[in-house]
Amino acid sequence: MNPELLDRARAVLRTTPVVDGHNDLPWAMRAQAGYDLDAVDLAADQSHRLHTDLDRLRAGGVGAQFWSVYVPAELAGDDAVSATLEQIDFVHAMTERHADRLRLARTADELEAARAEGRIASLMGAEGGHSINSSLATLRALHTLGVRYLTLTHNSNVPWADSATDTPVHGGLSAFGEDVVREMNRIGMLVDLSHVSADTMRDALRVTRAPVIFSHSSSRAVCDHPRNIPDDVLAQLPGNGGVAMVTFVPKFVLPAAIEWTLAADENMRANGLHPLETTPEAMAVQRAFEAAHPRPVPTAATVADHLDHMREVAGVDHLGIGGDFDGTAFTSAGLDDVAGYPNLIAELLDRGWSEADLGKLTWHNAVRVLRDAEDAARSV
Repeated sequence: MNPELLDRARAVLRTTPVVDGHNDLPWAMRAQAGYDLDAVDLAADQSHRLHTDLDRLRAGGVGAQFWSVYVPAELAGDDAVSATLEQIDFVHAMTERHADRLRLARTADELEAARAEGRIASLMGAEGGHSINSSLATLRALHTLGVRYLTLTHNSNVPWADSATDTPVHGGLSAFGEDVVREMNRIGMLVDLSHVSADTMRDALRVTRAPVIFSHSSSRAVCDHPRNIPDDVLAQLPGNGGVAMVTFVPKFVLPAAIEWTLAADENMRANGLHPLETTPEAMAVQRAFEAAHPRPVPTAATVADHLDHMREVAGVDHLGIGGDFDGTAFTSAGLDDVAGYPNLIAELLDRGWSEADLGKLTWHNAVRVLRDAEDAARSV
């Protein structure tokens, strides 16, 4: 990348840093270290095992991070709720341990205050409706603890909503699923439509009275993967006020990576491992497969192709960034970890994006959608 463009990109990020919609560090810390912040010091370089540490967040120009308090869909009922609470507890512990560099944020005002203090605002999003065990009371409790979005499903259906990667059961949202959306509107929790089926997206947009987000999804027209957003849904975002946060996961941005990833997933299962596992042992299996079967590698330009298309359909006021770091085994070249955001901004500068529009992409749109959800809650 042109050094002058990179310097301009870093200048943009100093003024309007990245609000990233999705980072799976909490689960990676659970899997690799049992949440032990002494065993894995996030103030030190962790590039040998993680996509994320505090120095690289700063180098990448990250000003706010939604930490995913994800638990696998294999955990169900009270087990899923308990594990989600453990994830939330870790985010609280992490922000307390590194209070000089992180600040827990629950509102748009607190997000702005963290930025003014030079700290990274730390927000939380729960990934998958199984985390509430079909209980509106549990949903409200997660909100009280600081969770500010719920992804309605993960990779499997829940009893009230269809996932993008499961066999449809409800044709979108059930009646109770619509109640979940309404309750999220009432309490000011963002409805996250990443991972859900296209029909669930459409149902949620019909029911919601507040803006929605896609915390980590790209364009289906550019890469035809069910995890991505169809154009008819993107076209509804201006009327809704929502934000689609482009992700960097290879199989979601590069068509050639879809088939390769399916083969890599089968290899993981053949070795007794979950395809999403990113422990050192799992990554050794992945790297061996990659060495034998070289993978198609997307770049920052690939991701920029998605943003260019999404901008044409939804408009620049409805775009954001959600890298999905530490939730994926493989990354895009130039977007290898949380230090890579300047490479994407430089690519967009090279394509003629203005600094004002880049500021919307990185900061302003995400702050606005959080504030709009708060305002909607006061008016419901």
